[in-house]
Amino acid sequence: MQTSRPVGFAVPDWTVPPRPSGEVLDGQFVRLEPLNAEAHAALLYRAYQADDWVWDYMPYGPFHSAAQYHRWVRETVENQDHFFYAIYCKTERTFTGVASYLRIYPERGSIEVGNINFAPMMQGTPAATEAMFLMMQWAFDTGYRRYEWKCDALNAPSRRAAQRLGLSYEGIFRQALVYKGRNRDTAWFAAIDREWPALKAAFGAWLSPSNFDGSGQQRERLSDLTGLVRAANDPEQG
Repeated sequence: MQTSRPVGFAVPDWTVPPRPSGEVLDGQFVRLEPLNAEAHAALLYRAYQADDWVWDYMPYGPFHSAAQYHRWVRETVENQDHFFYAIYCKTERTFTGVASYLRIYPERGSIEVGNINFAPMMQGTPAATEAMFLMMQWAFDTGYRRYEWKCDALNAPSRRAAQRLGLSYEGIFRQALVYKGRNRDTAWFAAIDREWPALKAAFGAWLSPSNFDGSGQQRERLSDLTGLVRAANDPEQG
């Protein structure tokens, strides 16, 4: 006698979302524009050039000339497997970072954010948080069901950032790849669509001007707000 076996829950109203195609994402602190070598490479190189350590966990870089970085940007944006944004910081009045969508699988409803590289002047600022919020918002509002974040397992700042932004820890893929001649174990994080409304509310509360005092110090921590939503915490981050 055949017995029934468990299967996944039905998703009858879901439709395949589009791939990123060049939408400008505009917020109160940042504007994200499709990365372009002629428009952005020189300004981004200037923001990065004094700090080679920002490339430590990247499979590329550091770049020691503006021409070298310009060539990398030009070649990178031609690759249709990912979609890069240049991030304009409105307070600094210049471009201070990049981030991309990658592992873009509309038919699965899954998309990853990665290649995140913020110049030191942008790191730890509301602008950095808002850039990540805008990319997550586009993905979920467009119809993606799963939003992924992966990083070198030794990259503690990236792991902290993923958890702070509300992405849940999903484990370590051991010996996932080799880059720059060294091993990488990869830490996986993700948020899913049913968590998005609460995460969006958490971002809205944290980014609100009322959450910052006269000296710009936060009143509530984003990690406390998103902690109410995360399905699992990173054991390395508490």
